[in-house]
Amino acid sequence: MEPPPPPEEQMSAVTLTSDGPPPASAPRRTLIRSIVARPDGGLGLVGSKVTVGGMVKTGREQGKGSFAFLEVNDGSYLDSLQVIVDSSVADLGRLVLTGTSVLVEGELKKTPDGTKQPVELRVERVLDVGSVDPSKYPIPKTKLTLEFLRDFVHLRARTNTISAVTRIRDELAFATHTFFRENGFRYVHTPIITTSDCEGAGEMFQVTTLFSDADKLEREIKENPPPSEDEIEAAKILVKEKGEAVSHLKSIKASKADIGASVSLLTSAKENLARLEERFKLKAGIAQKDGKIDYSCDFFGRQAFLTVSGQLQVETYACALGNVYTFGPTFRAEHSHTSRHLAEFWMIEPEIAFADLQEDMYYAESYVRFLCQWLLDHCLRDMEFMVKNYDKTAIDRLQLVASTPFERLSYTDAIKLLESVTDRKFENKVKWGIDLASEHERYLTEVVFKKPVIVYNYPKGIKAFYMRLNDDDKTVAAMDVLVPKVGELIGGSQREERYDVLVQRIQEAGLPLEPYEWYLDLRRYGTLKHSGFGLGFERMILFATGLDNIRDVIPFPRYPGRADL
Repeated sequence: MEPPPPPEEQMSAVTLTSDGPPPASAPRRTLIRSIVARPDGGLGLVGSKVTVGGMVKTGREQGKGSFAFLEVNDGSYLDSLQVIVDSSVADLGRLVLTGTSVLVEGELKKTPDGTKQPVELRVERVLDVGSVDPSKYPIPKTKLTLEFLRDFVHLRARTNTISAVTRIRDELAFATHTFFRENGFRYVHTPIITTSDCEGAGEMFQVTTLFSDADKLEREIKENPPPSEDEIEAAKILVKEKGEAVSHLKSIKASKADIGASVSLLTSAKENLARLEERFKLKAGIAQKDGKIDYSCDFFGRQAFLTVSGQLQVETYACALGNVYTFGPTFRAEHSHTSRHLAEFWMIEPEIAFADLQEDMYYAESYVRFLCQWLLDHCLRDMEFMVKNYDKTAIDRLQLVASTPFERLSYTDAIKLLESVTDRKFENKVKWGIDLASEHERYLTEVVFKKPVIVYNYPKGIKAFYMRLNDDDKTVAAMDVLVPKVGELIGGSQREERYDVLVQRIQEAGLPLEPYEWYLDLRRYGTLKHSGFGLGFERMILFATGLDNIRDVIPFPRYPGRADL
């Protein structure tokens, strides 16, 4: 069920009162959603004077050019509003072109019986027009492929598909904050620039000013060359001479004024020598020390990267505030061109204080089910569009996940089950110790259990160093939430709270201890059991919409070779 649109009285001007300063002017533009999404289709607003603005989806002149029909959409809702403009009001030729933006004022009228939309807008004034050259406009009303639209990322939001995806994305973001707020979590902004590699994979974008500093230095040296050795020697001789002059004045007990003036000249000569010596050391290129890049000369005085996860940092707040979460962009410099990978993507990462793996799985399942129900309750019209155009099972899948408890089984049991499969030939061989591939995950969710599955207790060799080592010394308290269509949607674990074990795990991963000293402090000082997980936001949108490529569910996709805008 769609949420109710704003009530009719909210469309009218704000009433001024005599108490205090007057309020700001009421918005003059009425959102099309507040008209067409009403249960009565807008009939209750017939006779109202409104101003609407949006893009012309389609337009056509009728009655031998005496009037025109426009389908205007402002992005607030999937459906457009039919607008009728008489030729006496405006030049119809400018208005009917697809892609034209219009701001019009008029009266809502009831349409004839049998018409698709119950109301239409009869325009009385055209307030603004943003014209379009149809010979050059790259987003015509003909159907375009999503791959084609990626070349026009700055314009693709004007299409029905991308605007619907954007509204679904917005609803999922709002639902995320709603879920965690209702469950007592605090929202923490973790750093985008970090010196820690959370995943230990090393596929990180480096943040540095060394290259720009080197370019700047090279230009400076070219424009103002460093001094020669002869100039340095001359400056040293001058300092010596000025020093001897001061000594001489002192020896003859000259006046304070004369000695002070001589000391001033000596000081000036020394400062000039220091400047010359500093410039003499300048060398083009990136600073090096012992044959390696000298990161002490970098902006942060050490190596820094774009984060692959905010988890380690948000743990610091979980150990102080209790349940917390972070929701922000993350980055991975992985040269992957698959339909499931981006170089920049968004992650939701809650961290739960005093929680074990069971509680972690509980929150992960509750969160996913909450998101699915939220879309059914608040974004059904856009989901119906996805069903009609991309995935006939999208709404059924949301209903299934929202209403069905997730299956839970250990990694070992999952491997045994997959090894017994006879009706399917997997491309990736199944054996204990492998990281489950997407085909394995989807087989479990779509064929075996026909619902979401949580697999837990993975081999320690395929999981990150911060996951708690189980008593068997072979597995860690990790879990993945697998869903139909996508496979892995969530990865999480109970964190290793034992200092000695965590140190050993970091070393086994081949990572230096120094960057993680602050992380180890959480175990040195009042360590506590805690758990958390991460949900890839774009994967959740893929799961919800049924689209095939992750590049189509993020506003500005970044992947190898592409970082438009």
